[in-house]
Amino acid sequence: MNKAQKVKYVISELNELYPDVPVPLDHKDPYTLLIAVLLSAQSTDVRVNMITPILFNKADNPFDMVKLSIDEIRQIIKPVGLSPTKSKGIHGLSEILIEKYEGKVPQSLELLEQLPSVGHKTASVVMAQAFGVPAFPVDTHIHRLMYRWGFSSGKNVVQTEKDAKRLFPEELWNKLHLQIIWYGRQYCQARGWNISKDHITKKIGRKSVLKSINYL
Repeated sequence: MNKAQKVKYVISELNELYPDVPVPLDHKDPYTLLIAVLLSAQSTDVRVNMITPILFNKADNPFDMVKLSIDEIRQIIKPVGLSPTKSKGIHGLSEILIEKYEGKVPQSLELLEQLPSVGHKTASVVMAQAFGVPAFPVDTHIHRLMYRWGFSSGKNVVQTEKDAKRLFPEELWNKLHLQIIWYGRQYCQARGWNISKDHITKKIGRKSVLKSINYL
């Protein structure tokens, strides 16, 4: 099976497993998605989804968010980790959204990346899932699977994103990156990985990965 055939196989299998794939983070609009994704850095979606209802009950828009102090935000989001940095970022970006964008989240990757605490991955998720603009945000699951499947070198997420965009059709990016995340969580975990359940990697995975778990 050559690489093009492997790509078609992955797309087919993921569509079979996840014909309709939800965004893991609970949100209702671009602003709440932006905040949720920001909070998810070095945390889990489960934990974030436990905290955001509390935060959004007090402030689910930038105008209400800036009425809270940074310390008030920090106390609410403390369970997700990195709360000092994240609380400053949330307050700061909310101020900028009001001052520059009439309280709306800009529909531009470049403008989003200029906001406090908003990196390339966070901006890409918002562009893809809030605005439907083709993007391929790379998280740890996608980075891991792209390497195990032999689609990327595994050197860094920047290269992984380039490889994913080169291999997969642009019209599939937004759905596919979510499908790969769900597959990674269910079948191809970083820890406790059971290759017998991971049928995609078992079929197309790079030999070095399979040898390392004594599969070959």
